[in-house]
Amino acid sequence: MICDILQFGDPVLRERCDEVTEFDKELGILLDDMYETMCSAEGIGLAAPQIGVLKRVVVIDTGSGKIELVNPVITAMWGRQYEPEGCLSCEGKRGIVKRPAHVRVKALDRFGRPVKYRGKELLARAFCHEIDHLNGILYEDKVIEWVEDEEDDE
Repeated sequence: MICDILQFGDPVLRERCDEVTEFDKELGILLDDMYETMCSAEGIGLAAPQIGVLKRVVVIDTGSGKIELVNPVITAMWGRQYEPEGCLSCEGKRGIVKRPAHVRVKALDRFGRPVKYRGKELLARAFCHEIDHLNGILYEDKVIEWVEDEEDDE
């Protein structure tokens, strides 16, 4: 099911999310709905609070396949990158954000099994951006400079 995506200004986006303790059918449905919503909006990541659910759940797909993270934690980060980011909760705005160039993340999958990921460049940014959402932090808080969205002149 495609869900409505909350937009900046909604107070839910500033809330810290609760850890997931039940790995049940409801969690699977949430993950499936989040992924469908993200794909429908042509995004590369979506955190549960963006659809009004205050749980520590994230989906990401930067083009290499679906990643589901439950209760994710960044365990290491190094390097620097300054790249433009956007957000499905802030359509039409992009800004340069300083992020680590590499991150390691540990989390649980939809069944409660431990998973680990390494991300670099775009995937590192996506991990950081979505995990920030779980802590009520929005990318606009970290924007160094706003940039114009490129529009097709065709």
